[in-house]
Amino acid sequence: MNELRWTSPGAARPAAIPLAVFLVTAVFVALNTVHLGVLYAVGEWIRDSAGHNILADFVTLWSAGALVRDGQATGVYDWEIAKQMQVAVTGVDYTGHLGFHYPPPFLFVVGLLAYLPFGVSYIAWIAATFAAYATMIRALIGRPIGWWLALAFPALFYNFVIGQNGCLTAALLGGTLFLLPTRPILAGICLGLLTYKPQYGPLFPLVLLATGQWRTIFAAAATTVTIAAISWLAFGTDTWLAFFHWAPMTPTFLTNGEVYFGKLQSMLGFVRFAGGGERVSWIAHWCLAATVAVAVVALWRSNVRYELKAAALATGAVLATPYVFMYDLVVLAIPMALLIRLGFETGFRKIELHALWIAAGLLVGFDVFIAPVGFIAALVLAGLIADRALIELGYSEPHAEPVGAAQ
Repeated sequence: MNELRWTSPGAARPAAIPLAVFLVTAVFVALNTVHLGVLYAVGEWIRDSAGHNILADFVTLWSAGALVRDGQATGVYDWEIAKQMQVAVTGVDYTGHLGFHYPPPFLFVVGLLAYLPFGVSYIAWIAATFAAYATMIRALIGRPIGWWLALAFPALFYNFVIGQNGCLTAALLGGTLFLLPTRPILAGICLGLLTYKPQYGPLFPLVLLATGQWRTIFAAAATTVTIAAISWLAFGTDTWLAFFHWAPMTPTFLTNGEVYFGKLQSMLGFVRFAGGGERVSWIAHWCLAATVAVAVVALWRSNVRYELKAAALATGAVLATPYVFMYDLVVLAIPMALLIRLGFETGFRKIELHALWIAAGLLVGFDVFIAPVGFIAALVLAGLIADRALIELGYSEPHAEPVGAAQ
């Protein structure tokens, strides 16, 4: 079995960072920060101009935490009870539901959020999860510019605006991949904590079993069982029963039109957005998921660089799940960071730089089109990973000279 290890630096000095990387990074950092500032100034972020809490996804987290704080953890999973709390927090009624889809261990996190005033909690949540995410992107890229690239990633804006958990997901998923070659037990702990988003999980067991990563498997299993047991002791059997009772609502929630299909950044959302029926969309999605699973496992059993294996697994985790929104696509910062890391070491080909900008531009375009552009961005990154992998395996030849290669 091939040993997992990061590429060792060669004798040649690392490739220079192309000026275009600096310039485009600066543009995206400005877009993210200025856009957030404008939204806050005009009363469209955190609080409106009248001082009311804005109905965004963070309301679901803080409201769930308030129910936990008040000893009503079971009510978190009752969509009607949860909606009553959300309306009380914002002072605004709305049609439909903003359900809480996370398993009981995540109640520890949201419970802490509710001990702070809503606005303070919102900022604290964003700051803490961003810090974890940015630290991981910096580690994956391996250069100080990683901090700026983390802040520049376009999906970060959508995560900030609605106060979601994309940064936390990216930090845990990135931590699993970063630690796996050198700290397999810590990697397993990160993966066990990632079970708060179970839709990202299916590819990891396949890859870990196929490559014999037993310490990581055992650590992940032990972590999962431990946090589940602690949550059962803390919140009781009824809370777990309520979670399983309401969990089947999630697939219906995705396909019954209650969520605009343009917001779903998966093959399921793409087909539904294009006018396909529910059955066709599920068939298309699971066909893609099966193809991705086979390709990722095959890549992990090959001799390509670990950076490409990690990038493929992160991208595959996004493509394989039907339940992915724009804020979830902060995870795509991981494969992008790993591709940029390889570019810094070996040089970028022009096609790679152009494709990376296209992927980033597609994510920015969501604000205009409200369409599954993030799904297309994930496919672009998958194509870049496949291209590099085929070259390393000897099935393809580079078609252009590297840009910024070491001299």
